[in-house]
Amino acid sequence: MKVKRIVANIGTQDVAQARRFYQDVLGLDLLMDHGWIQTFGSDVNMSVQVSVASQGGSGTPVPDLSIEVDDVDAAFNRMKEAGFPIEYGPANEPWGVRRFYVRDPFGKLVNVLAHA
Repeated sequence: MKVKRIVANIGTQDVAQARRFYQDVLGLDLLMDHGWIQTFGSDVNMSVQVSVASQGGSGTPVPDLSIEVDDVDAAFNRMKEAGFPIEYGPANEPWGVRRFYVRDPFGKLVNVLAHA
């Protein structure tokens, strides 16, 4: 048996709020919309990972989601311009990533990062 996909599920009563954060700002495609659930994604082939942590590194809390992008500074600027609350960074971490933390519309702490 092989794991084919891992999907992060976020509970909310207002599914429509997801579009602004995940599609408009992060640029993910809306892959499925049944009204009660929206799935955002990309056709880019991604690796499957699950991280288990006691902290988020550099004294930060463990984020709910981590999203790797090709340009952290562009993502940071788009999040700020859209008014989403930045909670950490951007920072160059000693383990070789540049990242920032932002809250999505549902209060989830999202780690947006790029490897150096």
